[in-house]
Amino acid sequence: MAVVRRTILTRLTRVLRSIFDPGVLLHPFRIMHYYGYTHVTQRRLLTLGHDVRLAPNISFANGERIALGDQVQIGARCSLWAGRTSSWIRIGDRTTFGPEVFATAADYGTQADKRITDQDMIERDIIIGKDCWIGARSILTAGITIGDGAIVGAGSVVTRDVPAGAIFAGVPAKLIRMRS
Repeated sequence: MAVVRRTILTRLTRVLRSIFDPGVLLHPFRIMHYYGYTHVTQRRLLTLGHDVRLAPNISFANGERIALGDQVQIGARCSLWAGRTSSWIRIGDRTTFGPEVFATAADYGTQADKRITDQDMIERDIIIGKDCWIGARSILTAGITIGDGAIVGAGSVVTRDVPAGAIFAGVPAKLIRMRS
């Protein structure tokens, strides 16, 4: 019986410590701050078409250089990061992103004599045509263009242009076939 009481007291003590841990109590404020600067304030800066549907947990960076056409749908946990100074992400009408797609219109430089994060960003636009489907967990790298009606398979890494009507998949993504 004493062992049972000690086990219960130990568990109760652990629960109370976790509830009243200052990090746990402050964490909701960190989440609200992150959500505020990656979604709420950035969404106000986007160029949005009509009837755009956005999941509530998307991350945007430099929203003033992100343009979404009419009826675009962006899935849960996607990240759209335009460049800091000049590069855009432009998404055509009726294009759909699956969950967790990551698109960045800027890369760090690769000079060996400088820290990566101290180098100027290399910014290049991402242009996605109309009526495209970007599969879940795809990565879209800076400087690519995806033509109208193209499909990018789930988990693909797109490092070069995708022609209109093409189905691309893989790492790096390559032509699987043309839509018929």
